[in-house]
Amino acid sequence: MSRLKHMPMEQGLIVSCQAFPGEPLYGDGIMARMAMAAAAGGAVAIRTNGTGDIRSIKAAVAVPVIGLLKREVPGSDIYITPELEDVEAVLEAGADIVALDFTCREGRPAKLRPLIERIRQAGALAMADISTLEEGLAAEKAGADMISTTLSGYTPYSPRQKQPDLALVRELAGRVRVPLAAEGRIFRLEEAEEAIRAGADYVVVGSAITRPHLITERYAESIGAALSVAGASRSRE
Repeated sequence: MSRLKHMPMEQGLIVSCQAFPGEPLYGDGIMARMAMAAAAGGAVAIRTNGTGDIRSIKAAVAVPVIGLLKREVPGSDIYITPELEDVEAVLEAGADIVALDFTCREGRPAKLRPLIERIRQAGALAMADISTLEEGLAAEKAGADMISTTLSGYTPYSPRQKQPDLALVRELAGRVRVPLAAEGRIFRLEEAEEAIRAGADYVVVGSAITRPHLITERYAESIGAALSVAGASRSRE
């Protein structure tokens, strides 16, 4: 596909390897092991948060690393690589691609040009995390190298739903020329396959692969509900 011309990886699965303080898998080196397993299974790239995990994963796998830095800025809703200092930290850690919040909040698109220029200067690529079609189009116009639907459902003006926003993937696929990644709430193989049919070049999966406590929680809730139904049925017999 022509729009993948400048990408360092082929189309396919990107695995998000992230853990946060208080979670069972949070700690030095653990996400690097998870990334090794993902790469061994066929992931074409790894997406990860924080300079420590970017460094350790970059040293552990041969596939490209998409790096970001989640940081709360007082008075702002932007937390994915929000400012130039965060871009510098992600680049210094060795990321091949830098993921940025590219929503329209707080005049964000206009502020991103210097960040994209710095990323390009460093020889890396910029991934725009967006939540709407308009944001995707603005990201491409501003020079983003790839677009991801990461933030659909996480801005107050985008659809709030439990399923992935495949309608957005379809809209973007028909309008943008840069590579497109479907990301967000993709838990089932059928959803990943549908994202590709909708026009995505990449599918980013995180929680369904790399966060076992959440995977277990989904099974436990489903089995608990089934047991309640079964128990009620038996009590009527």
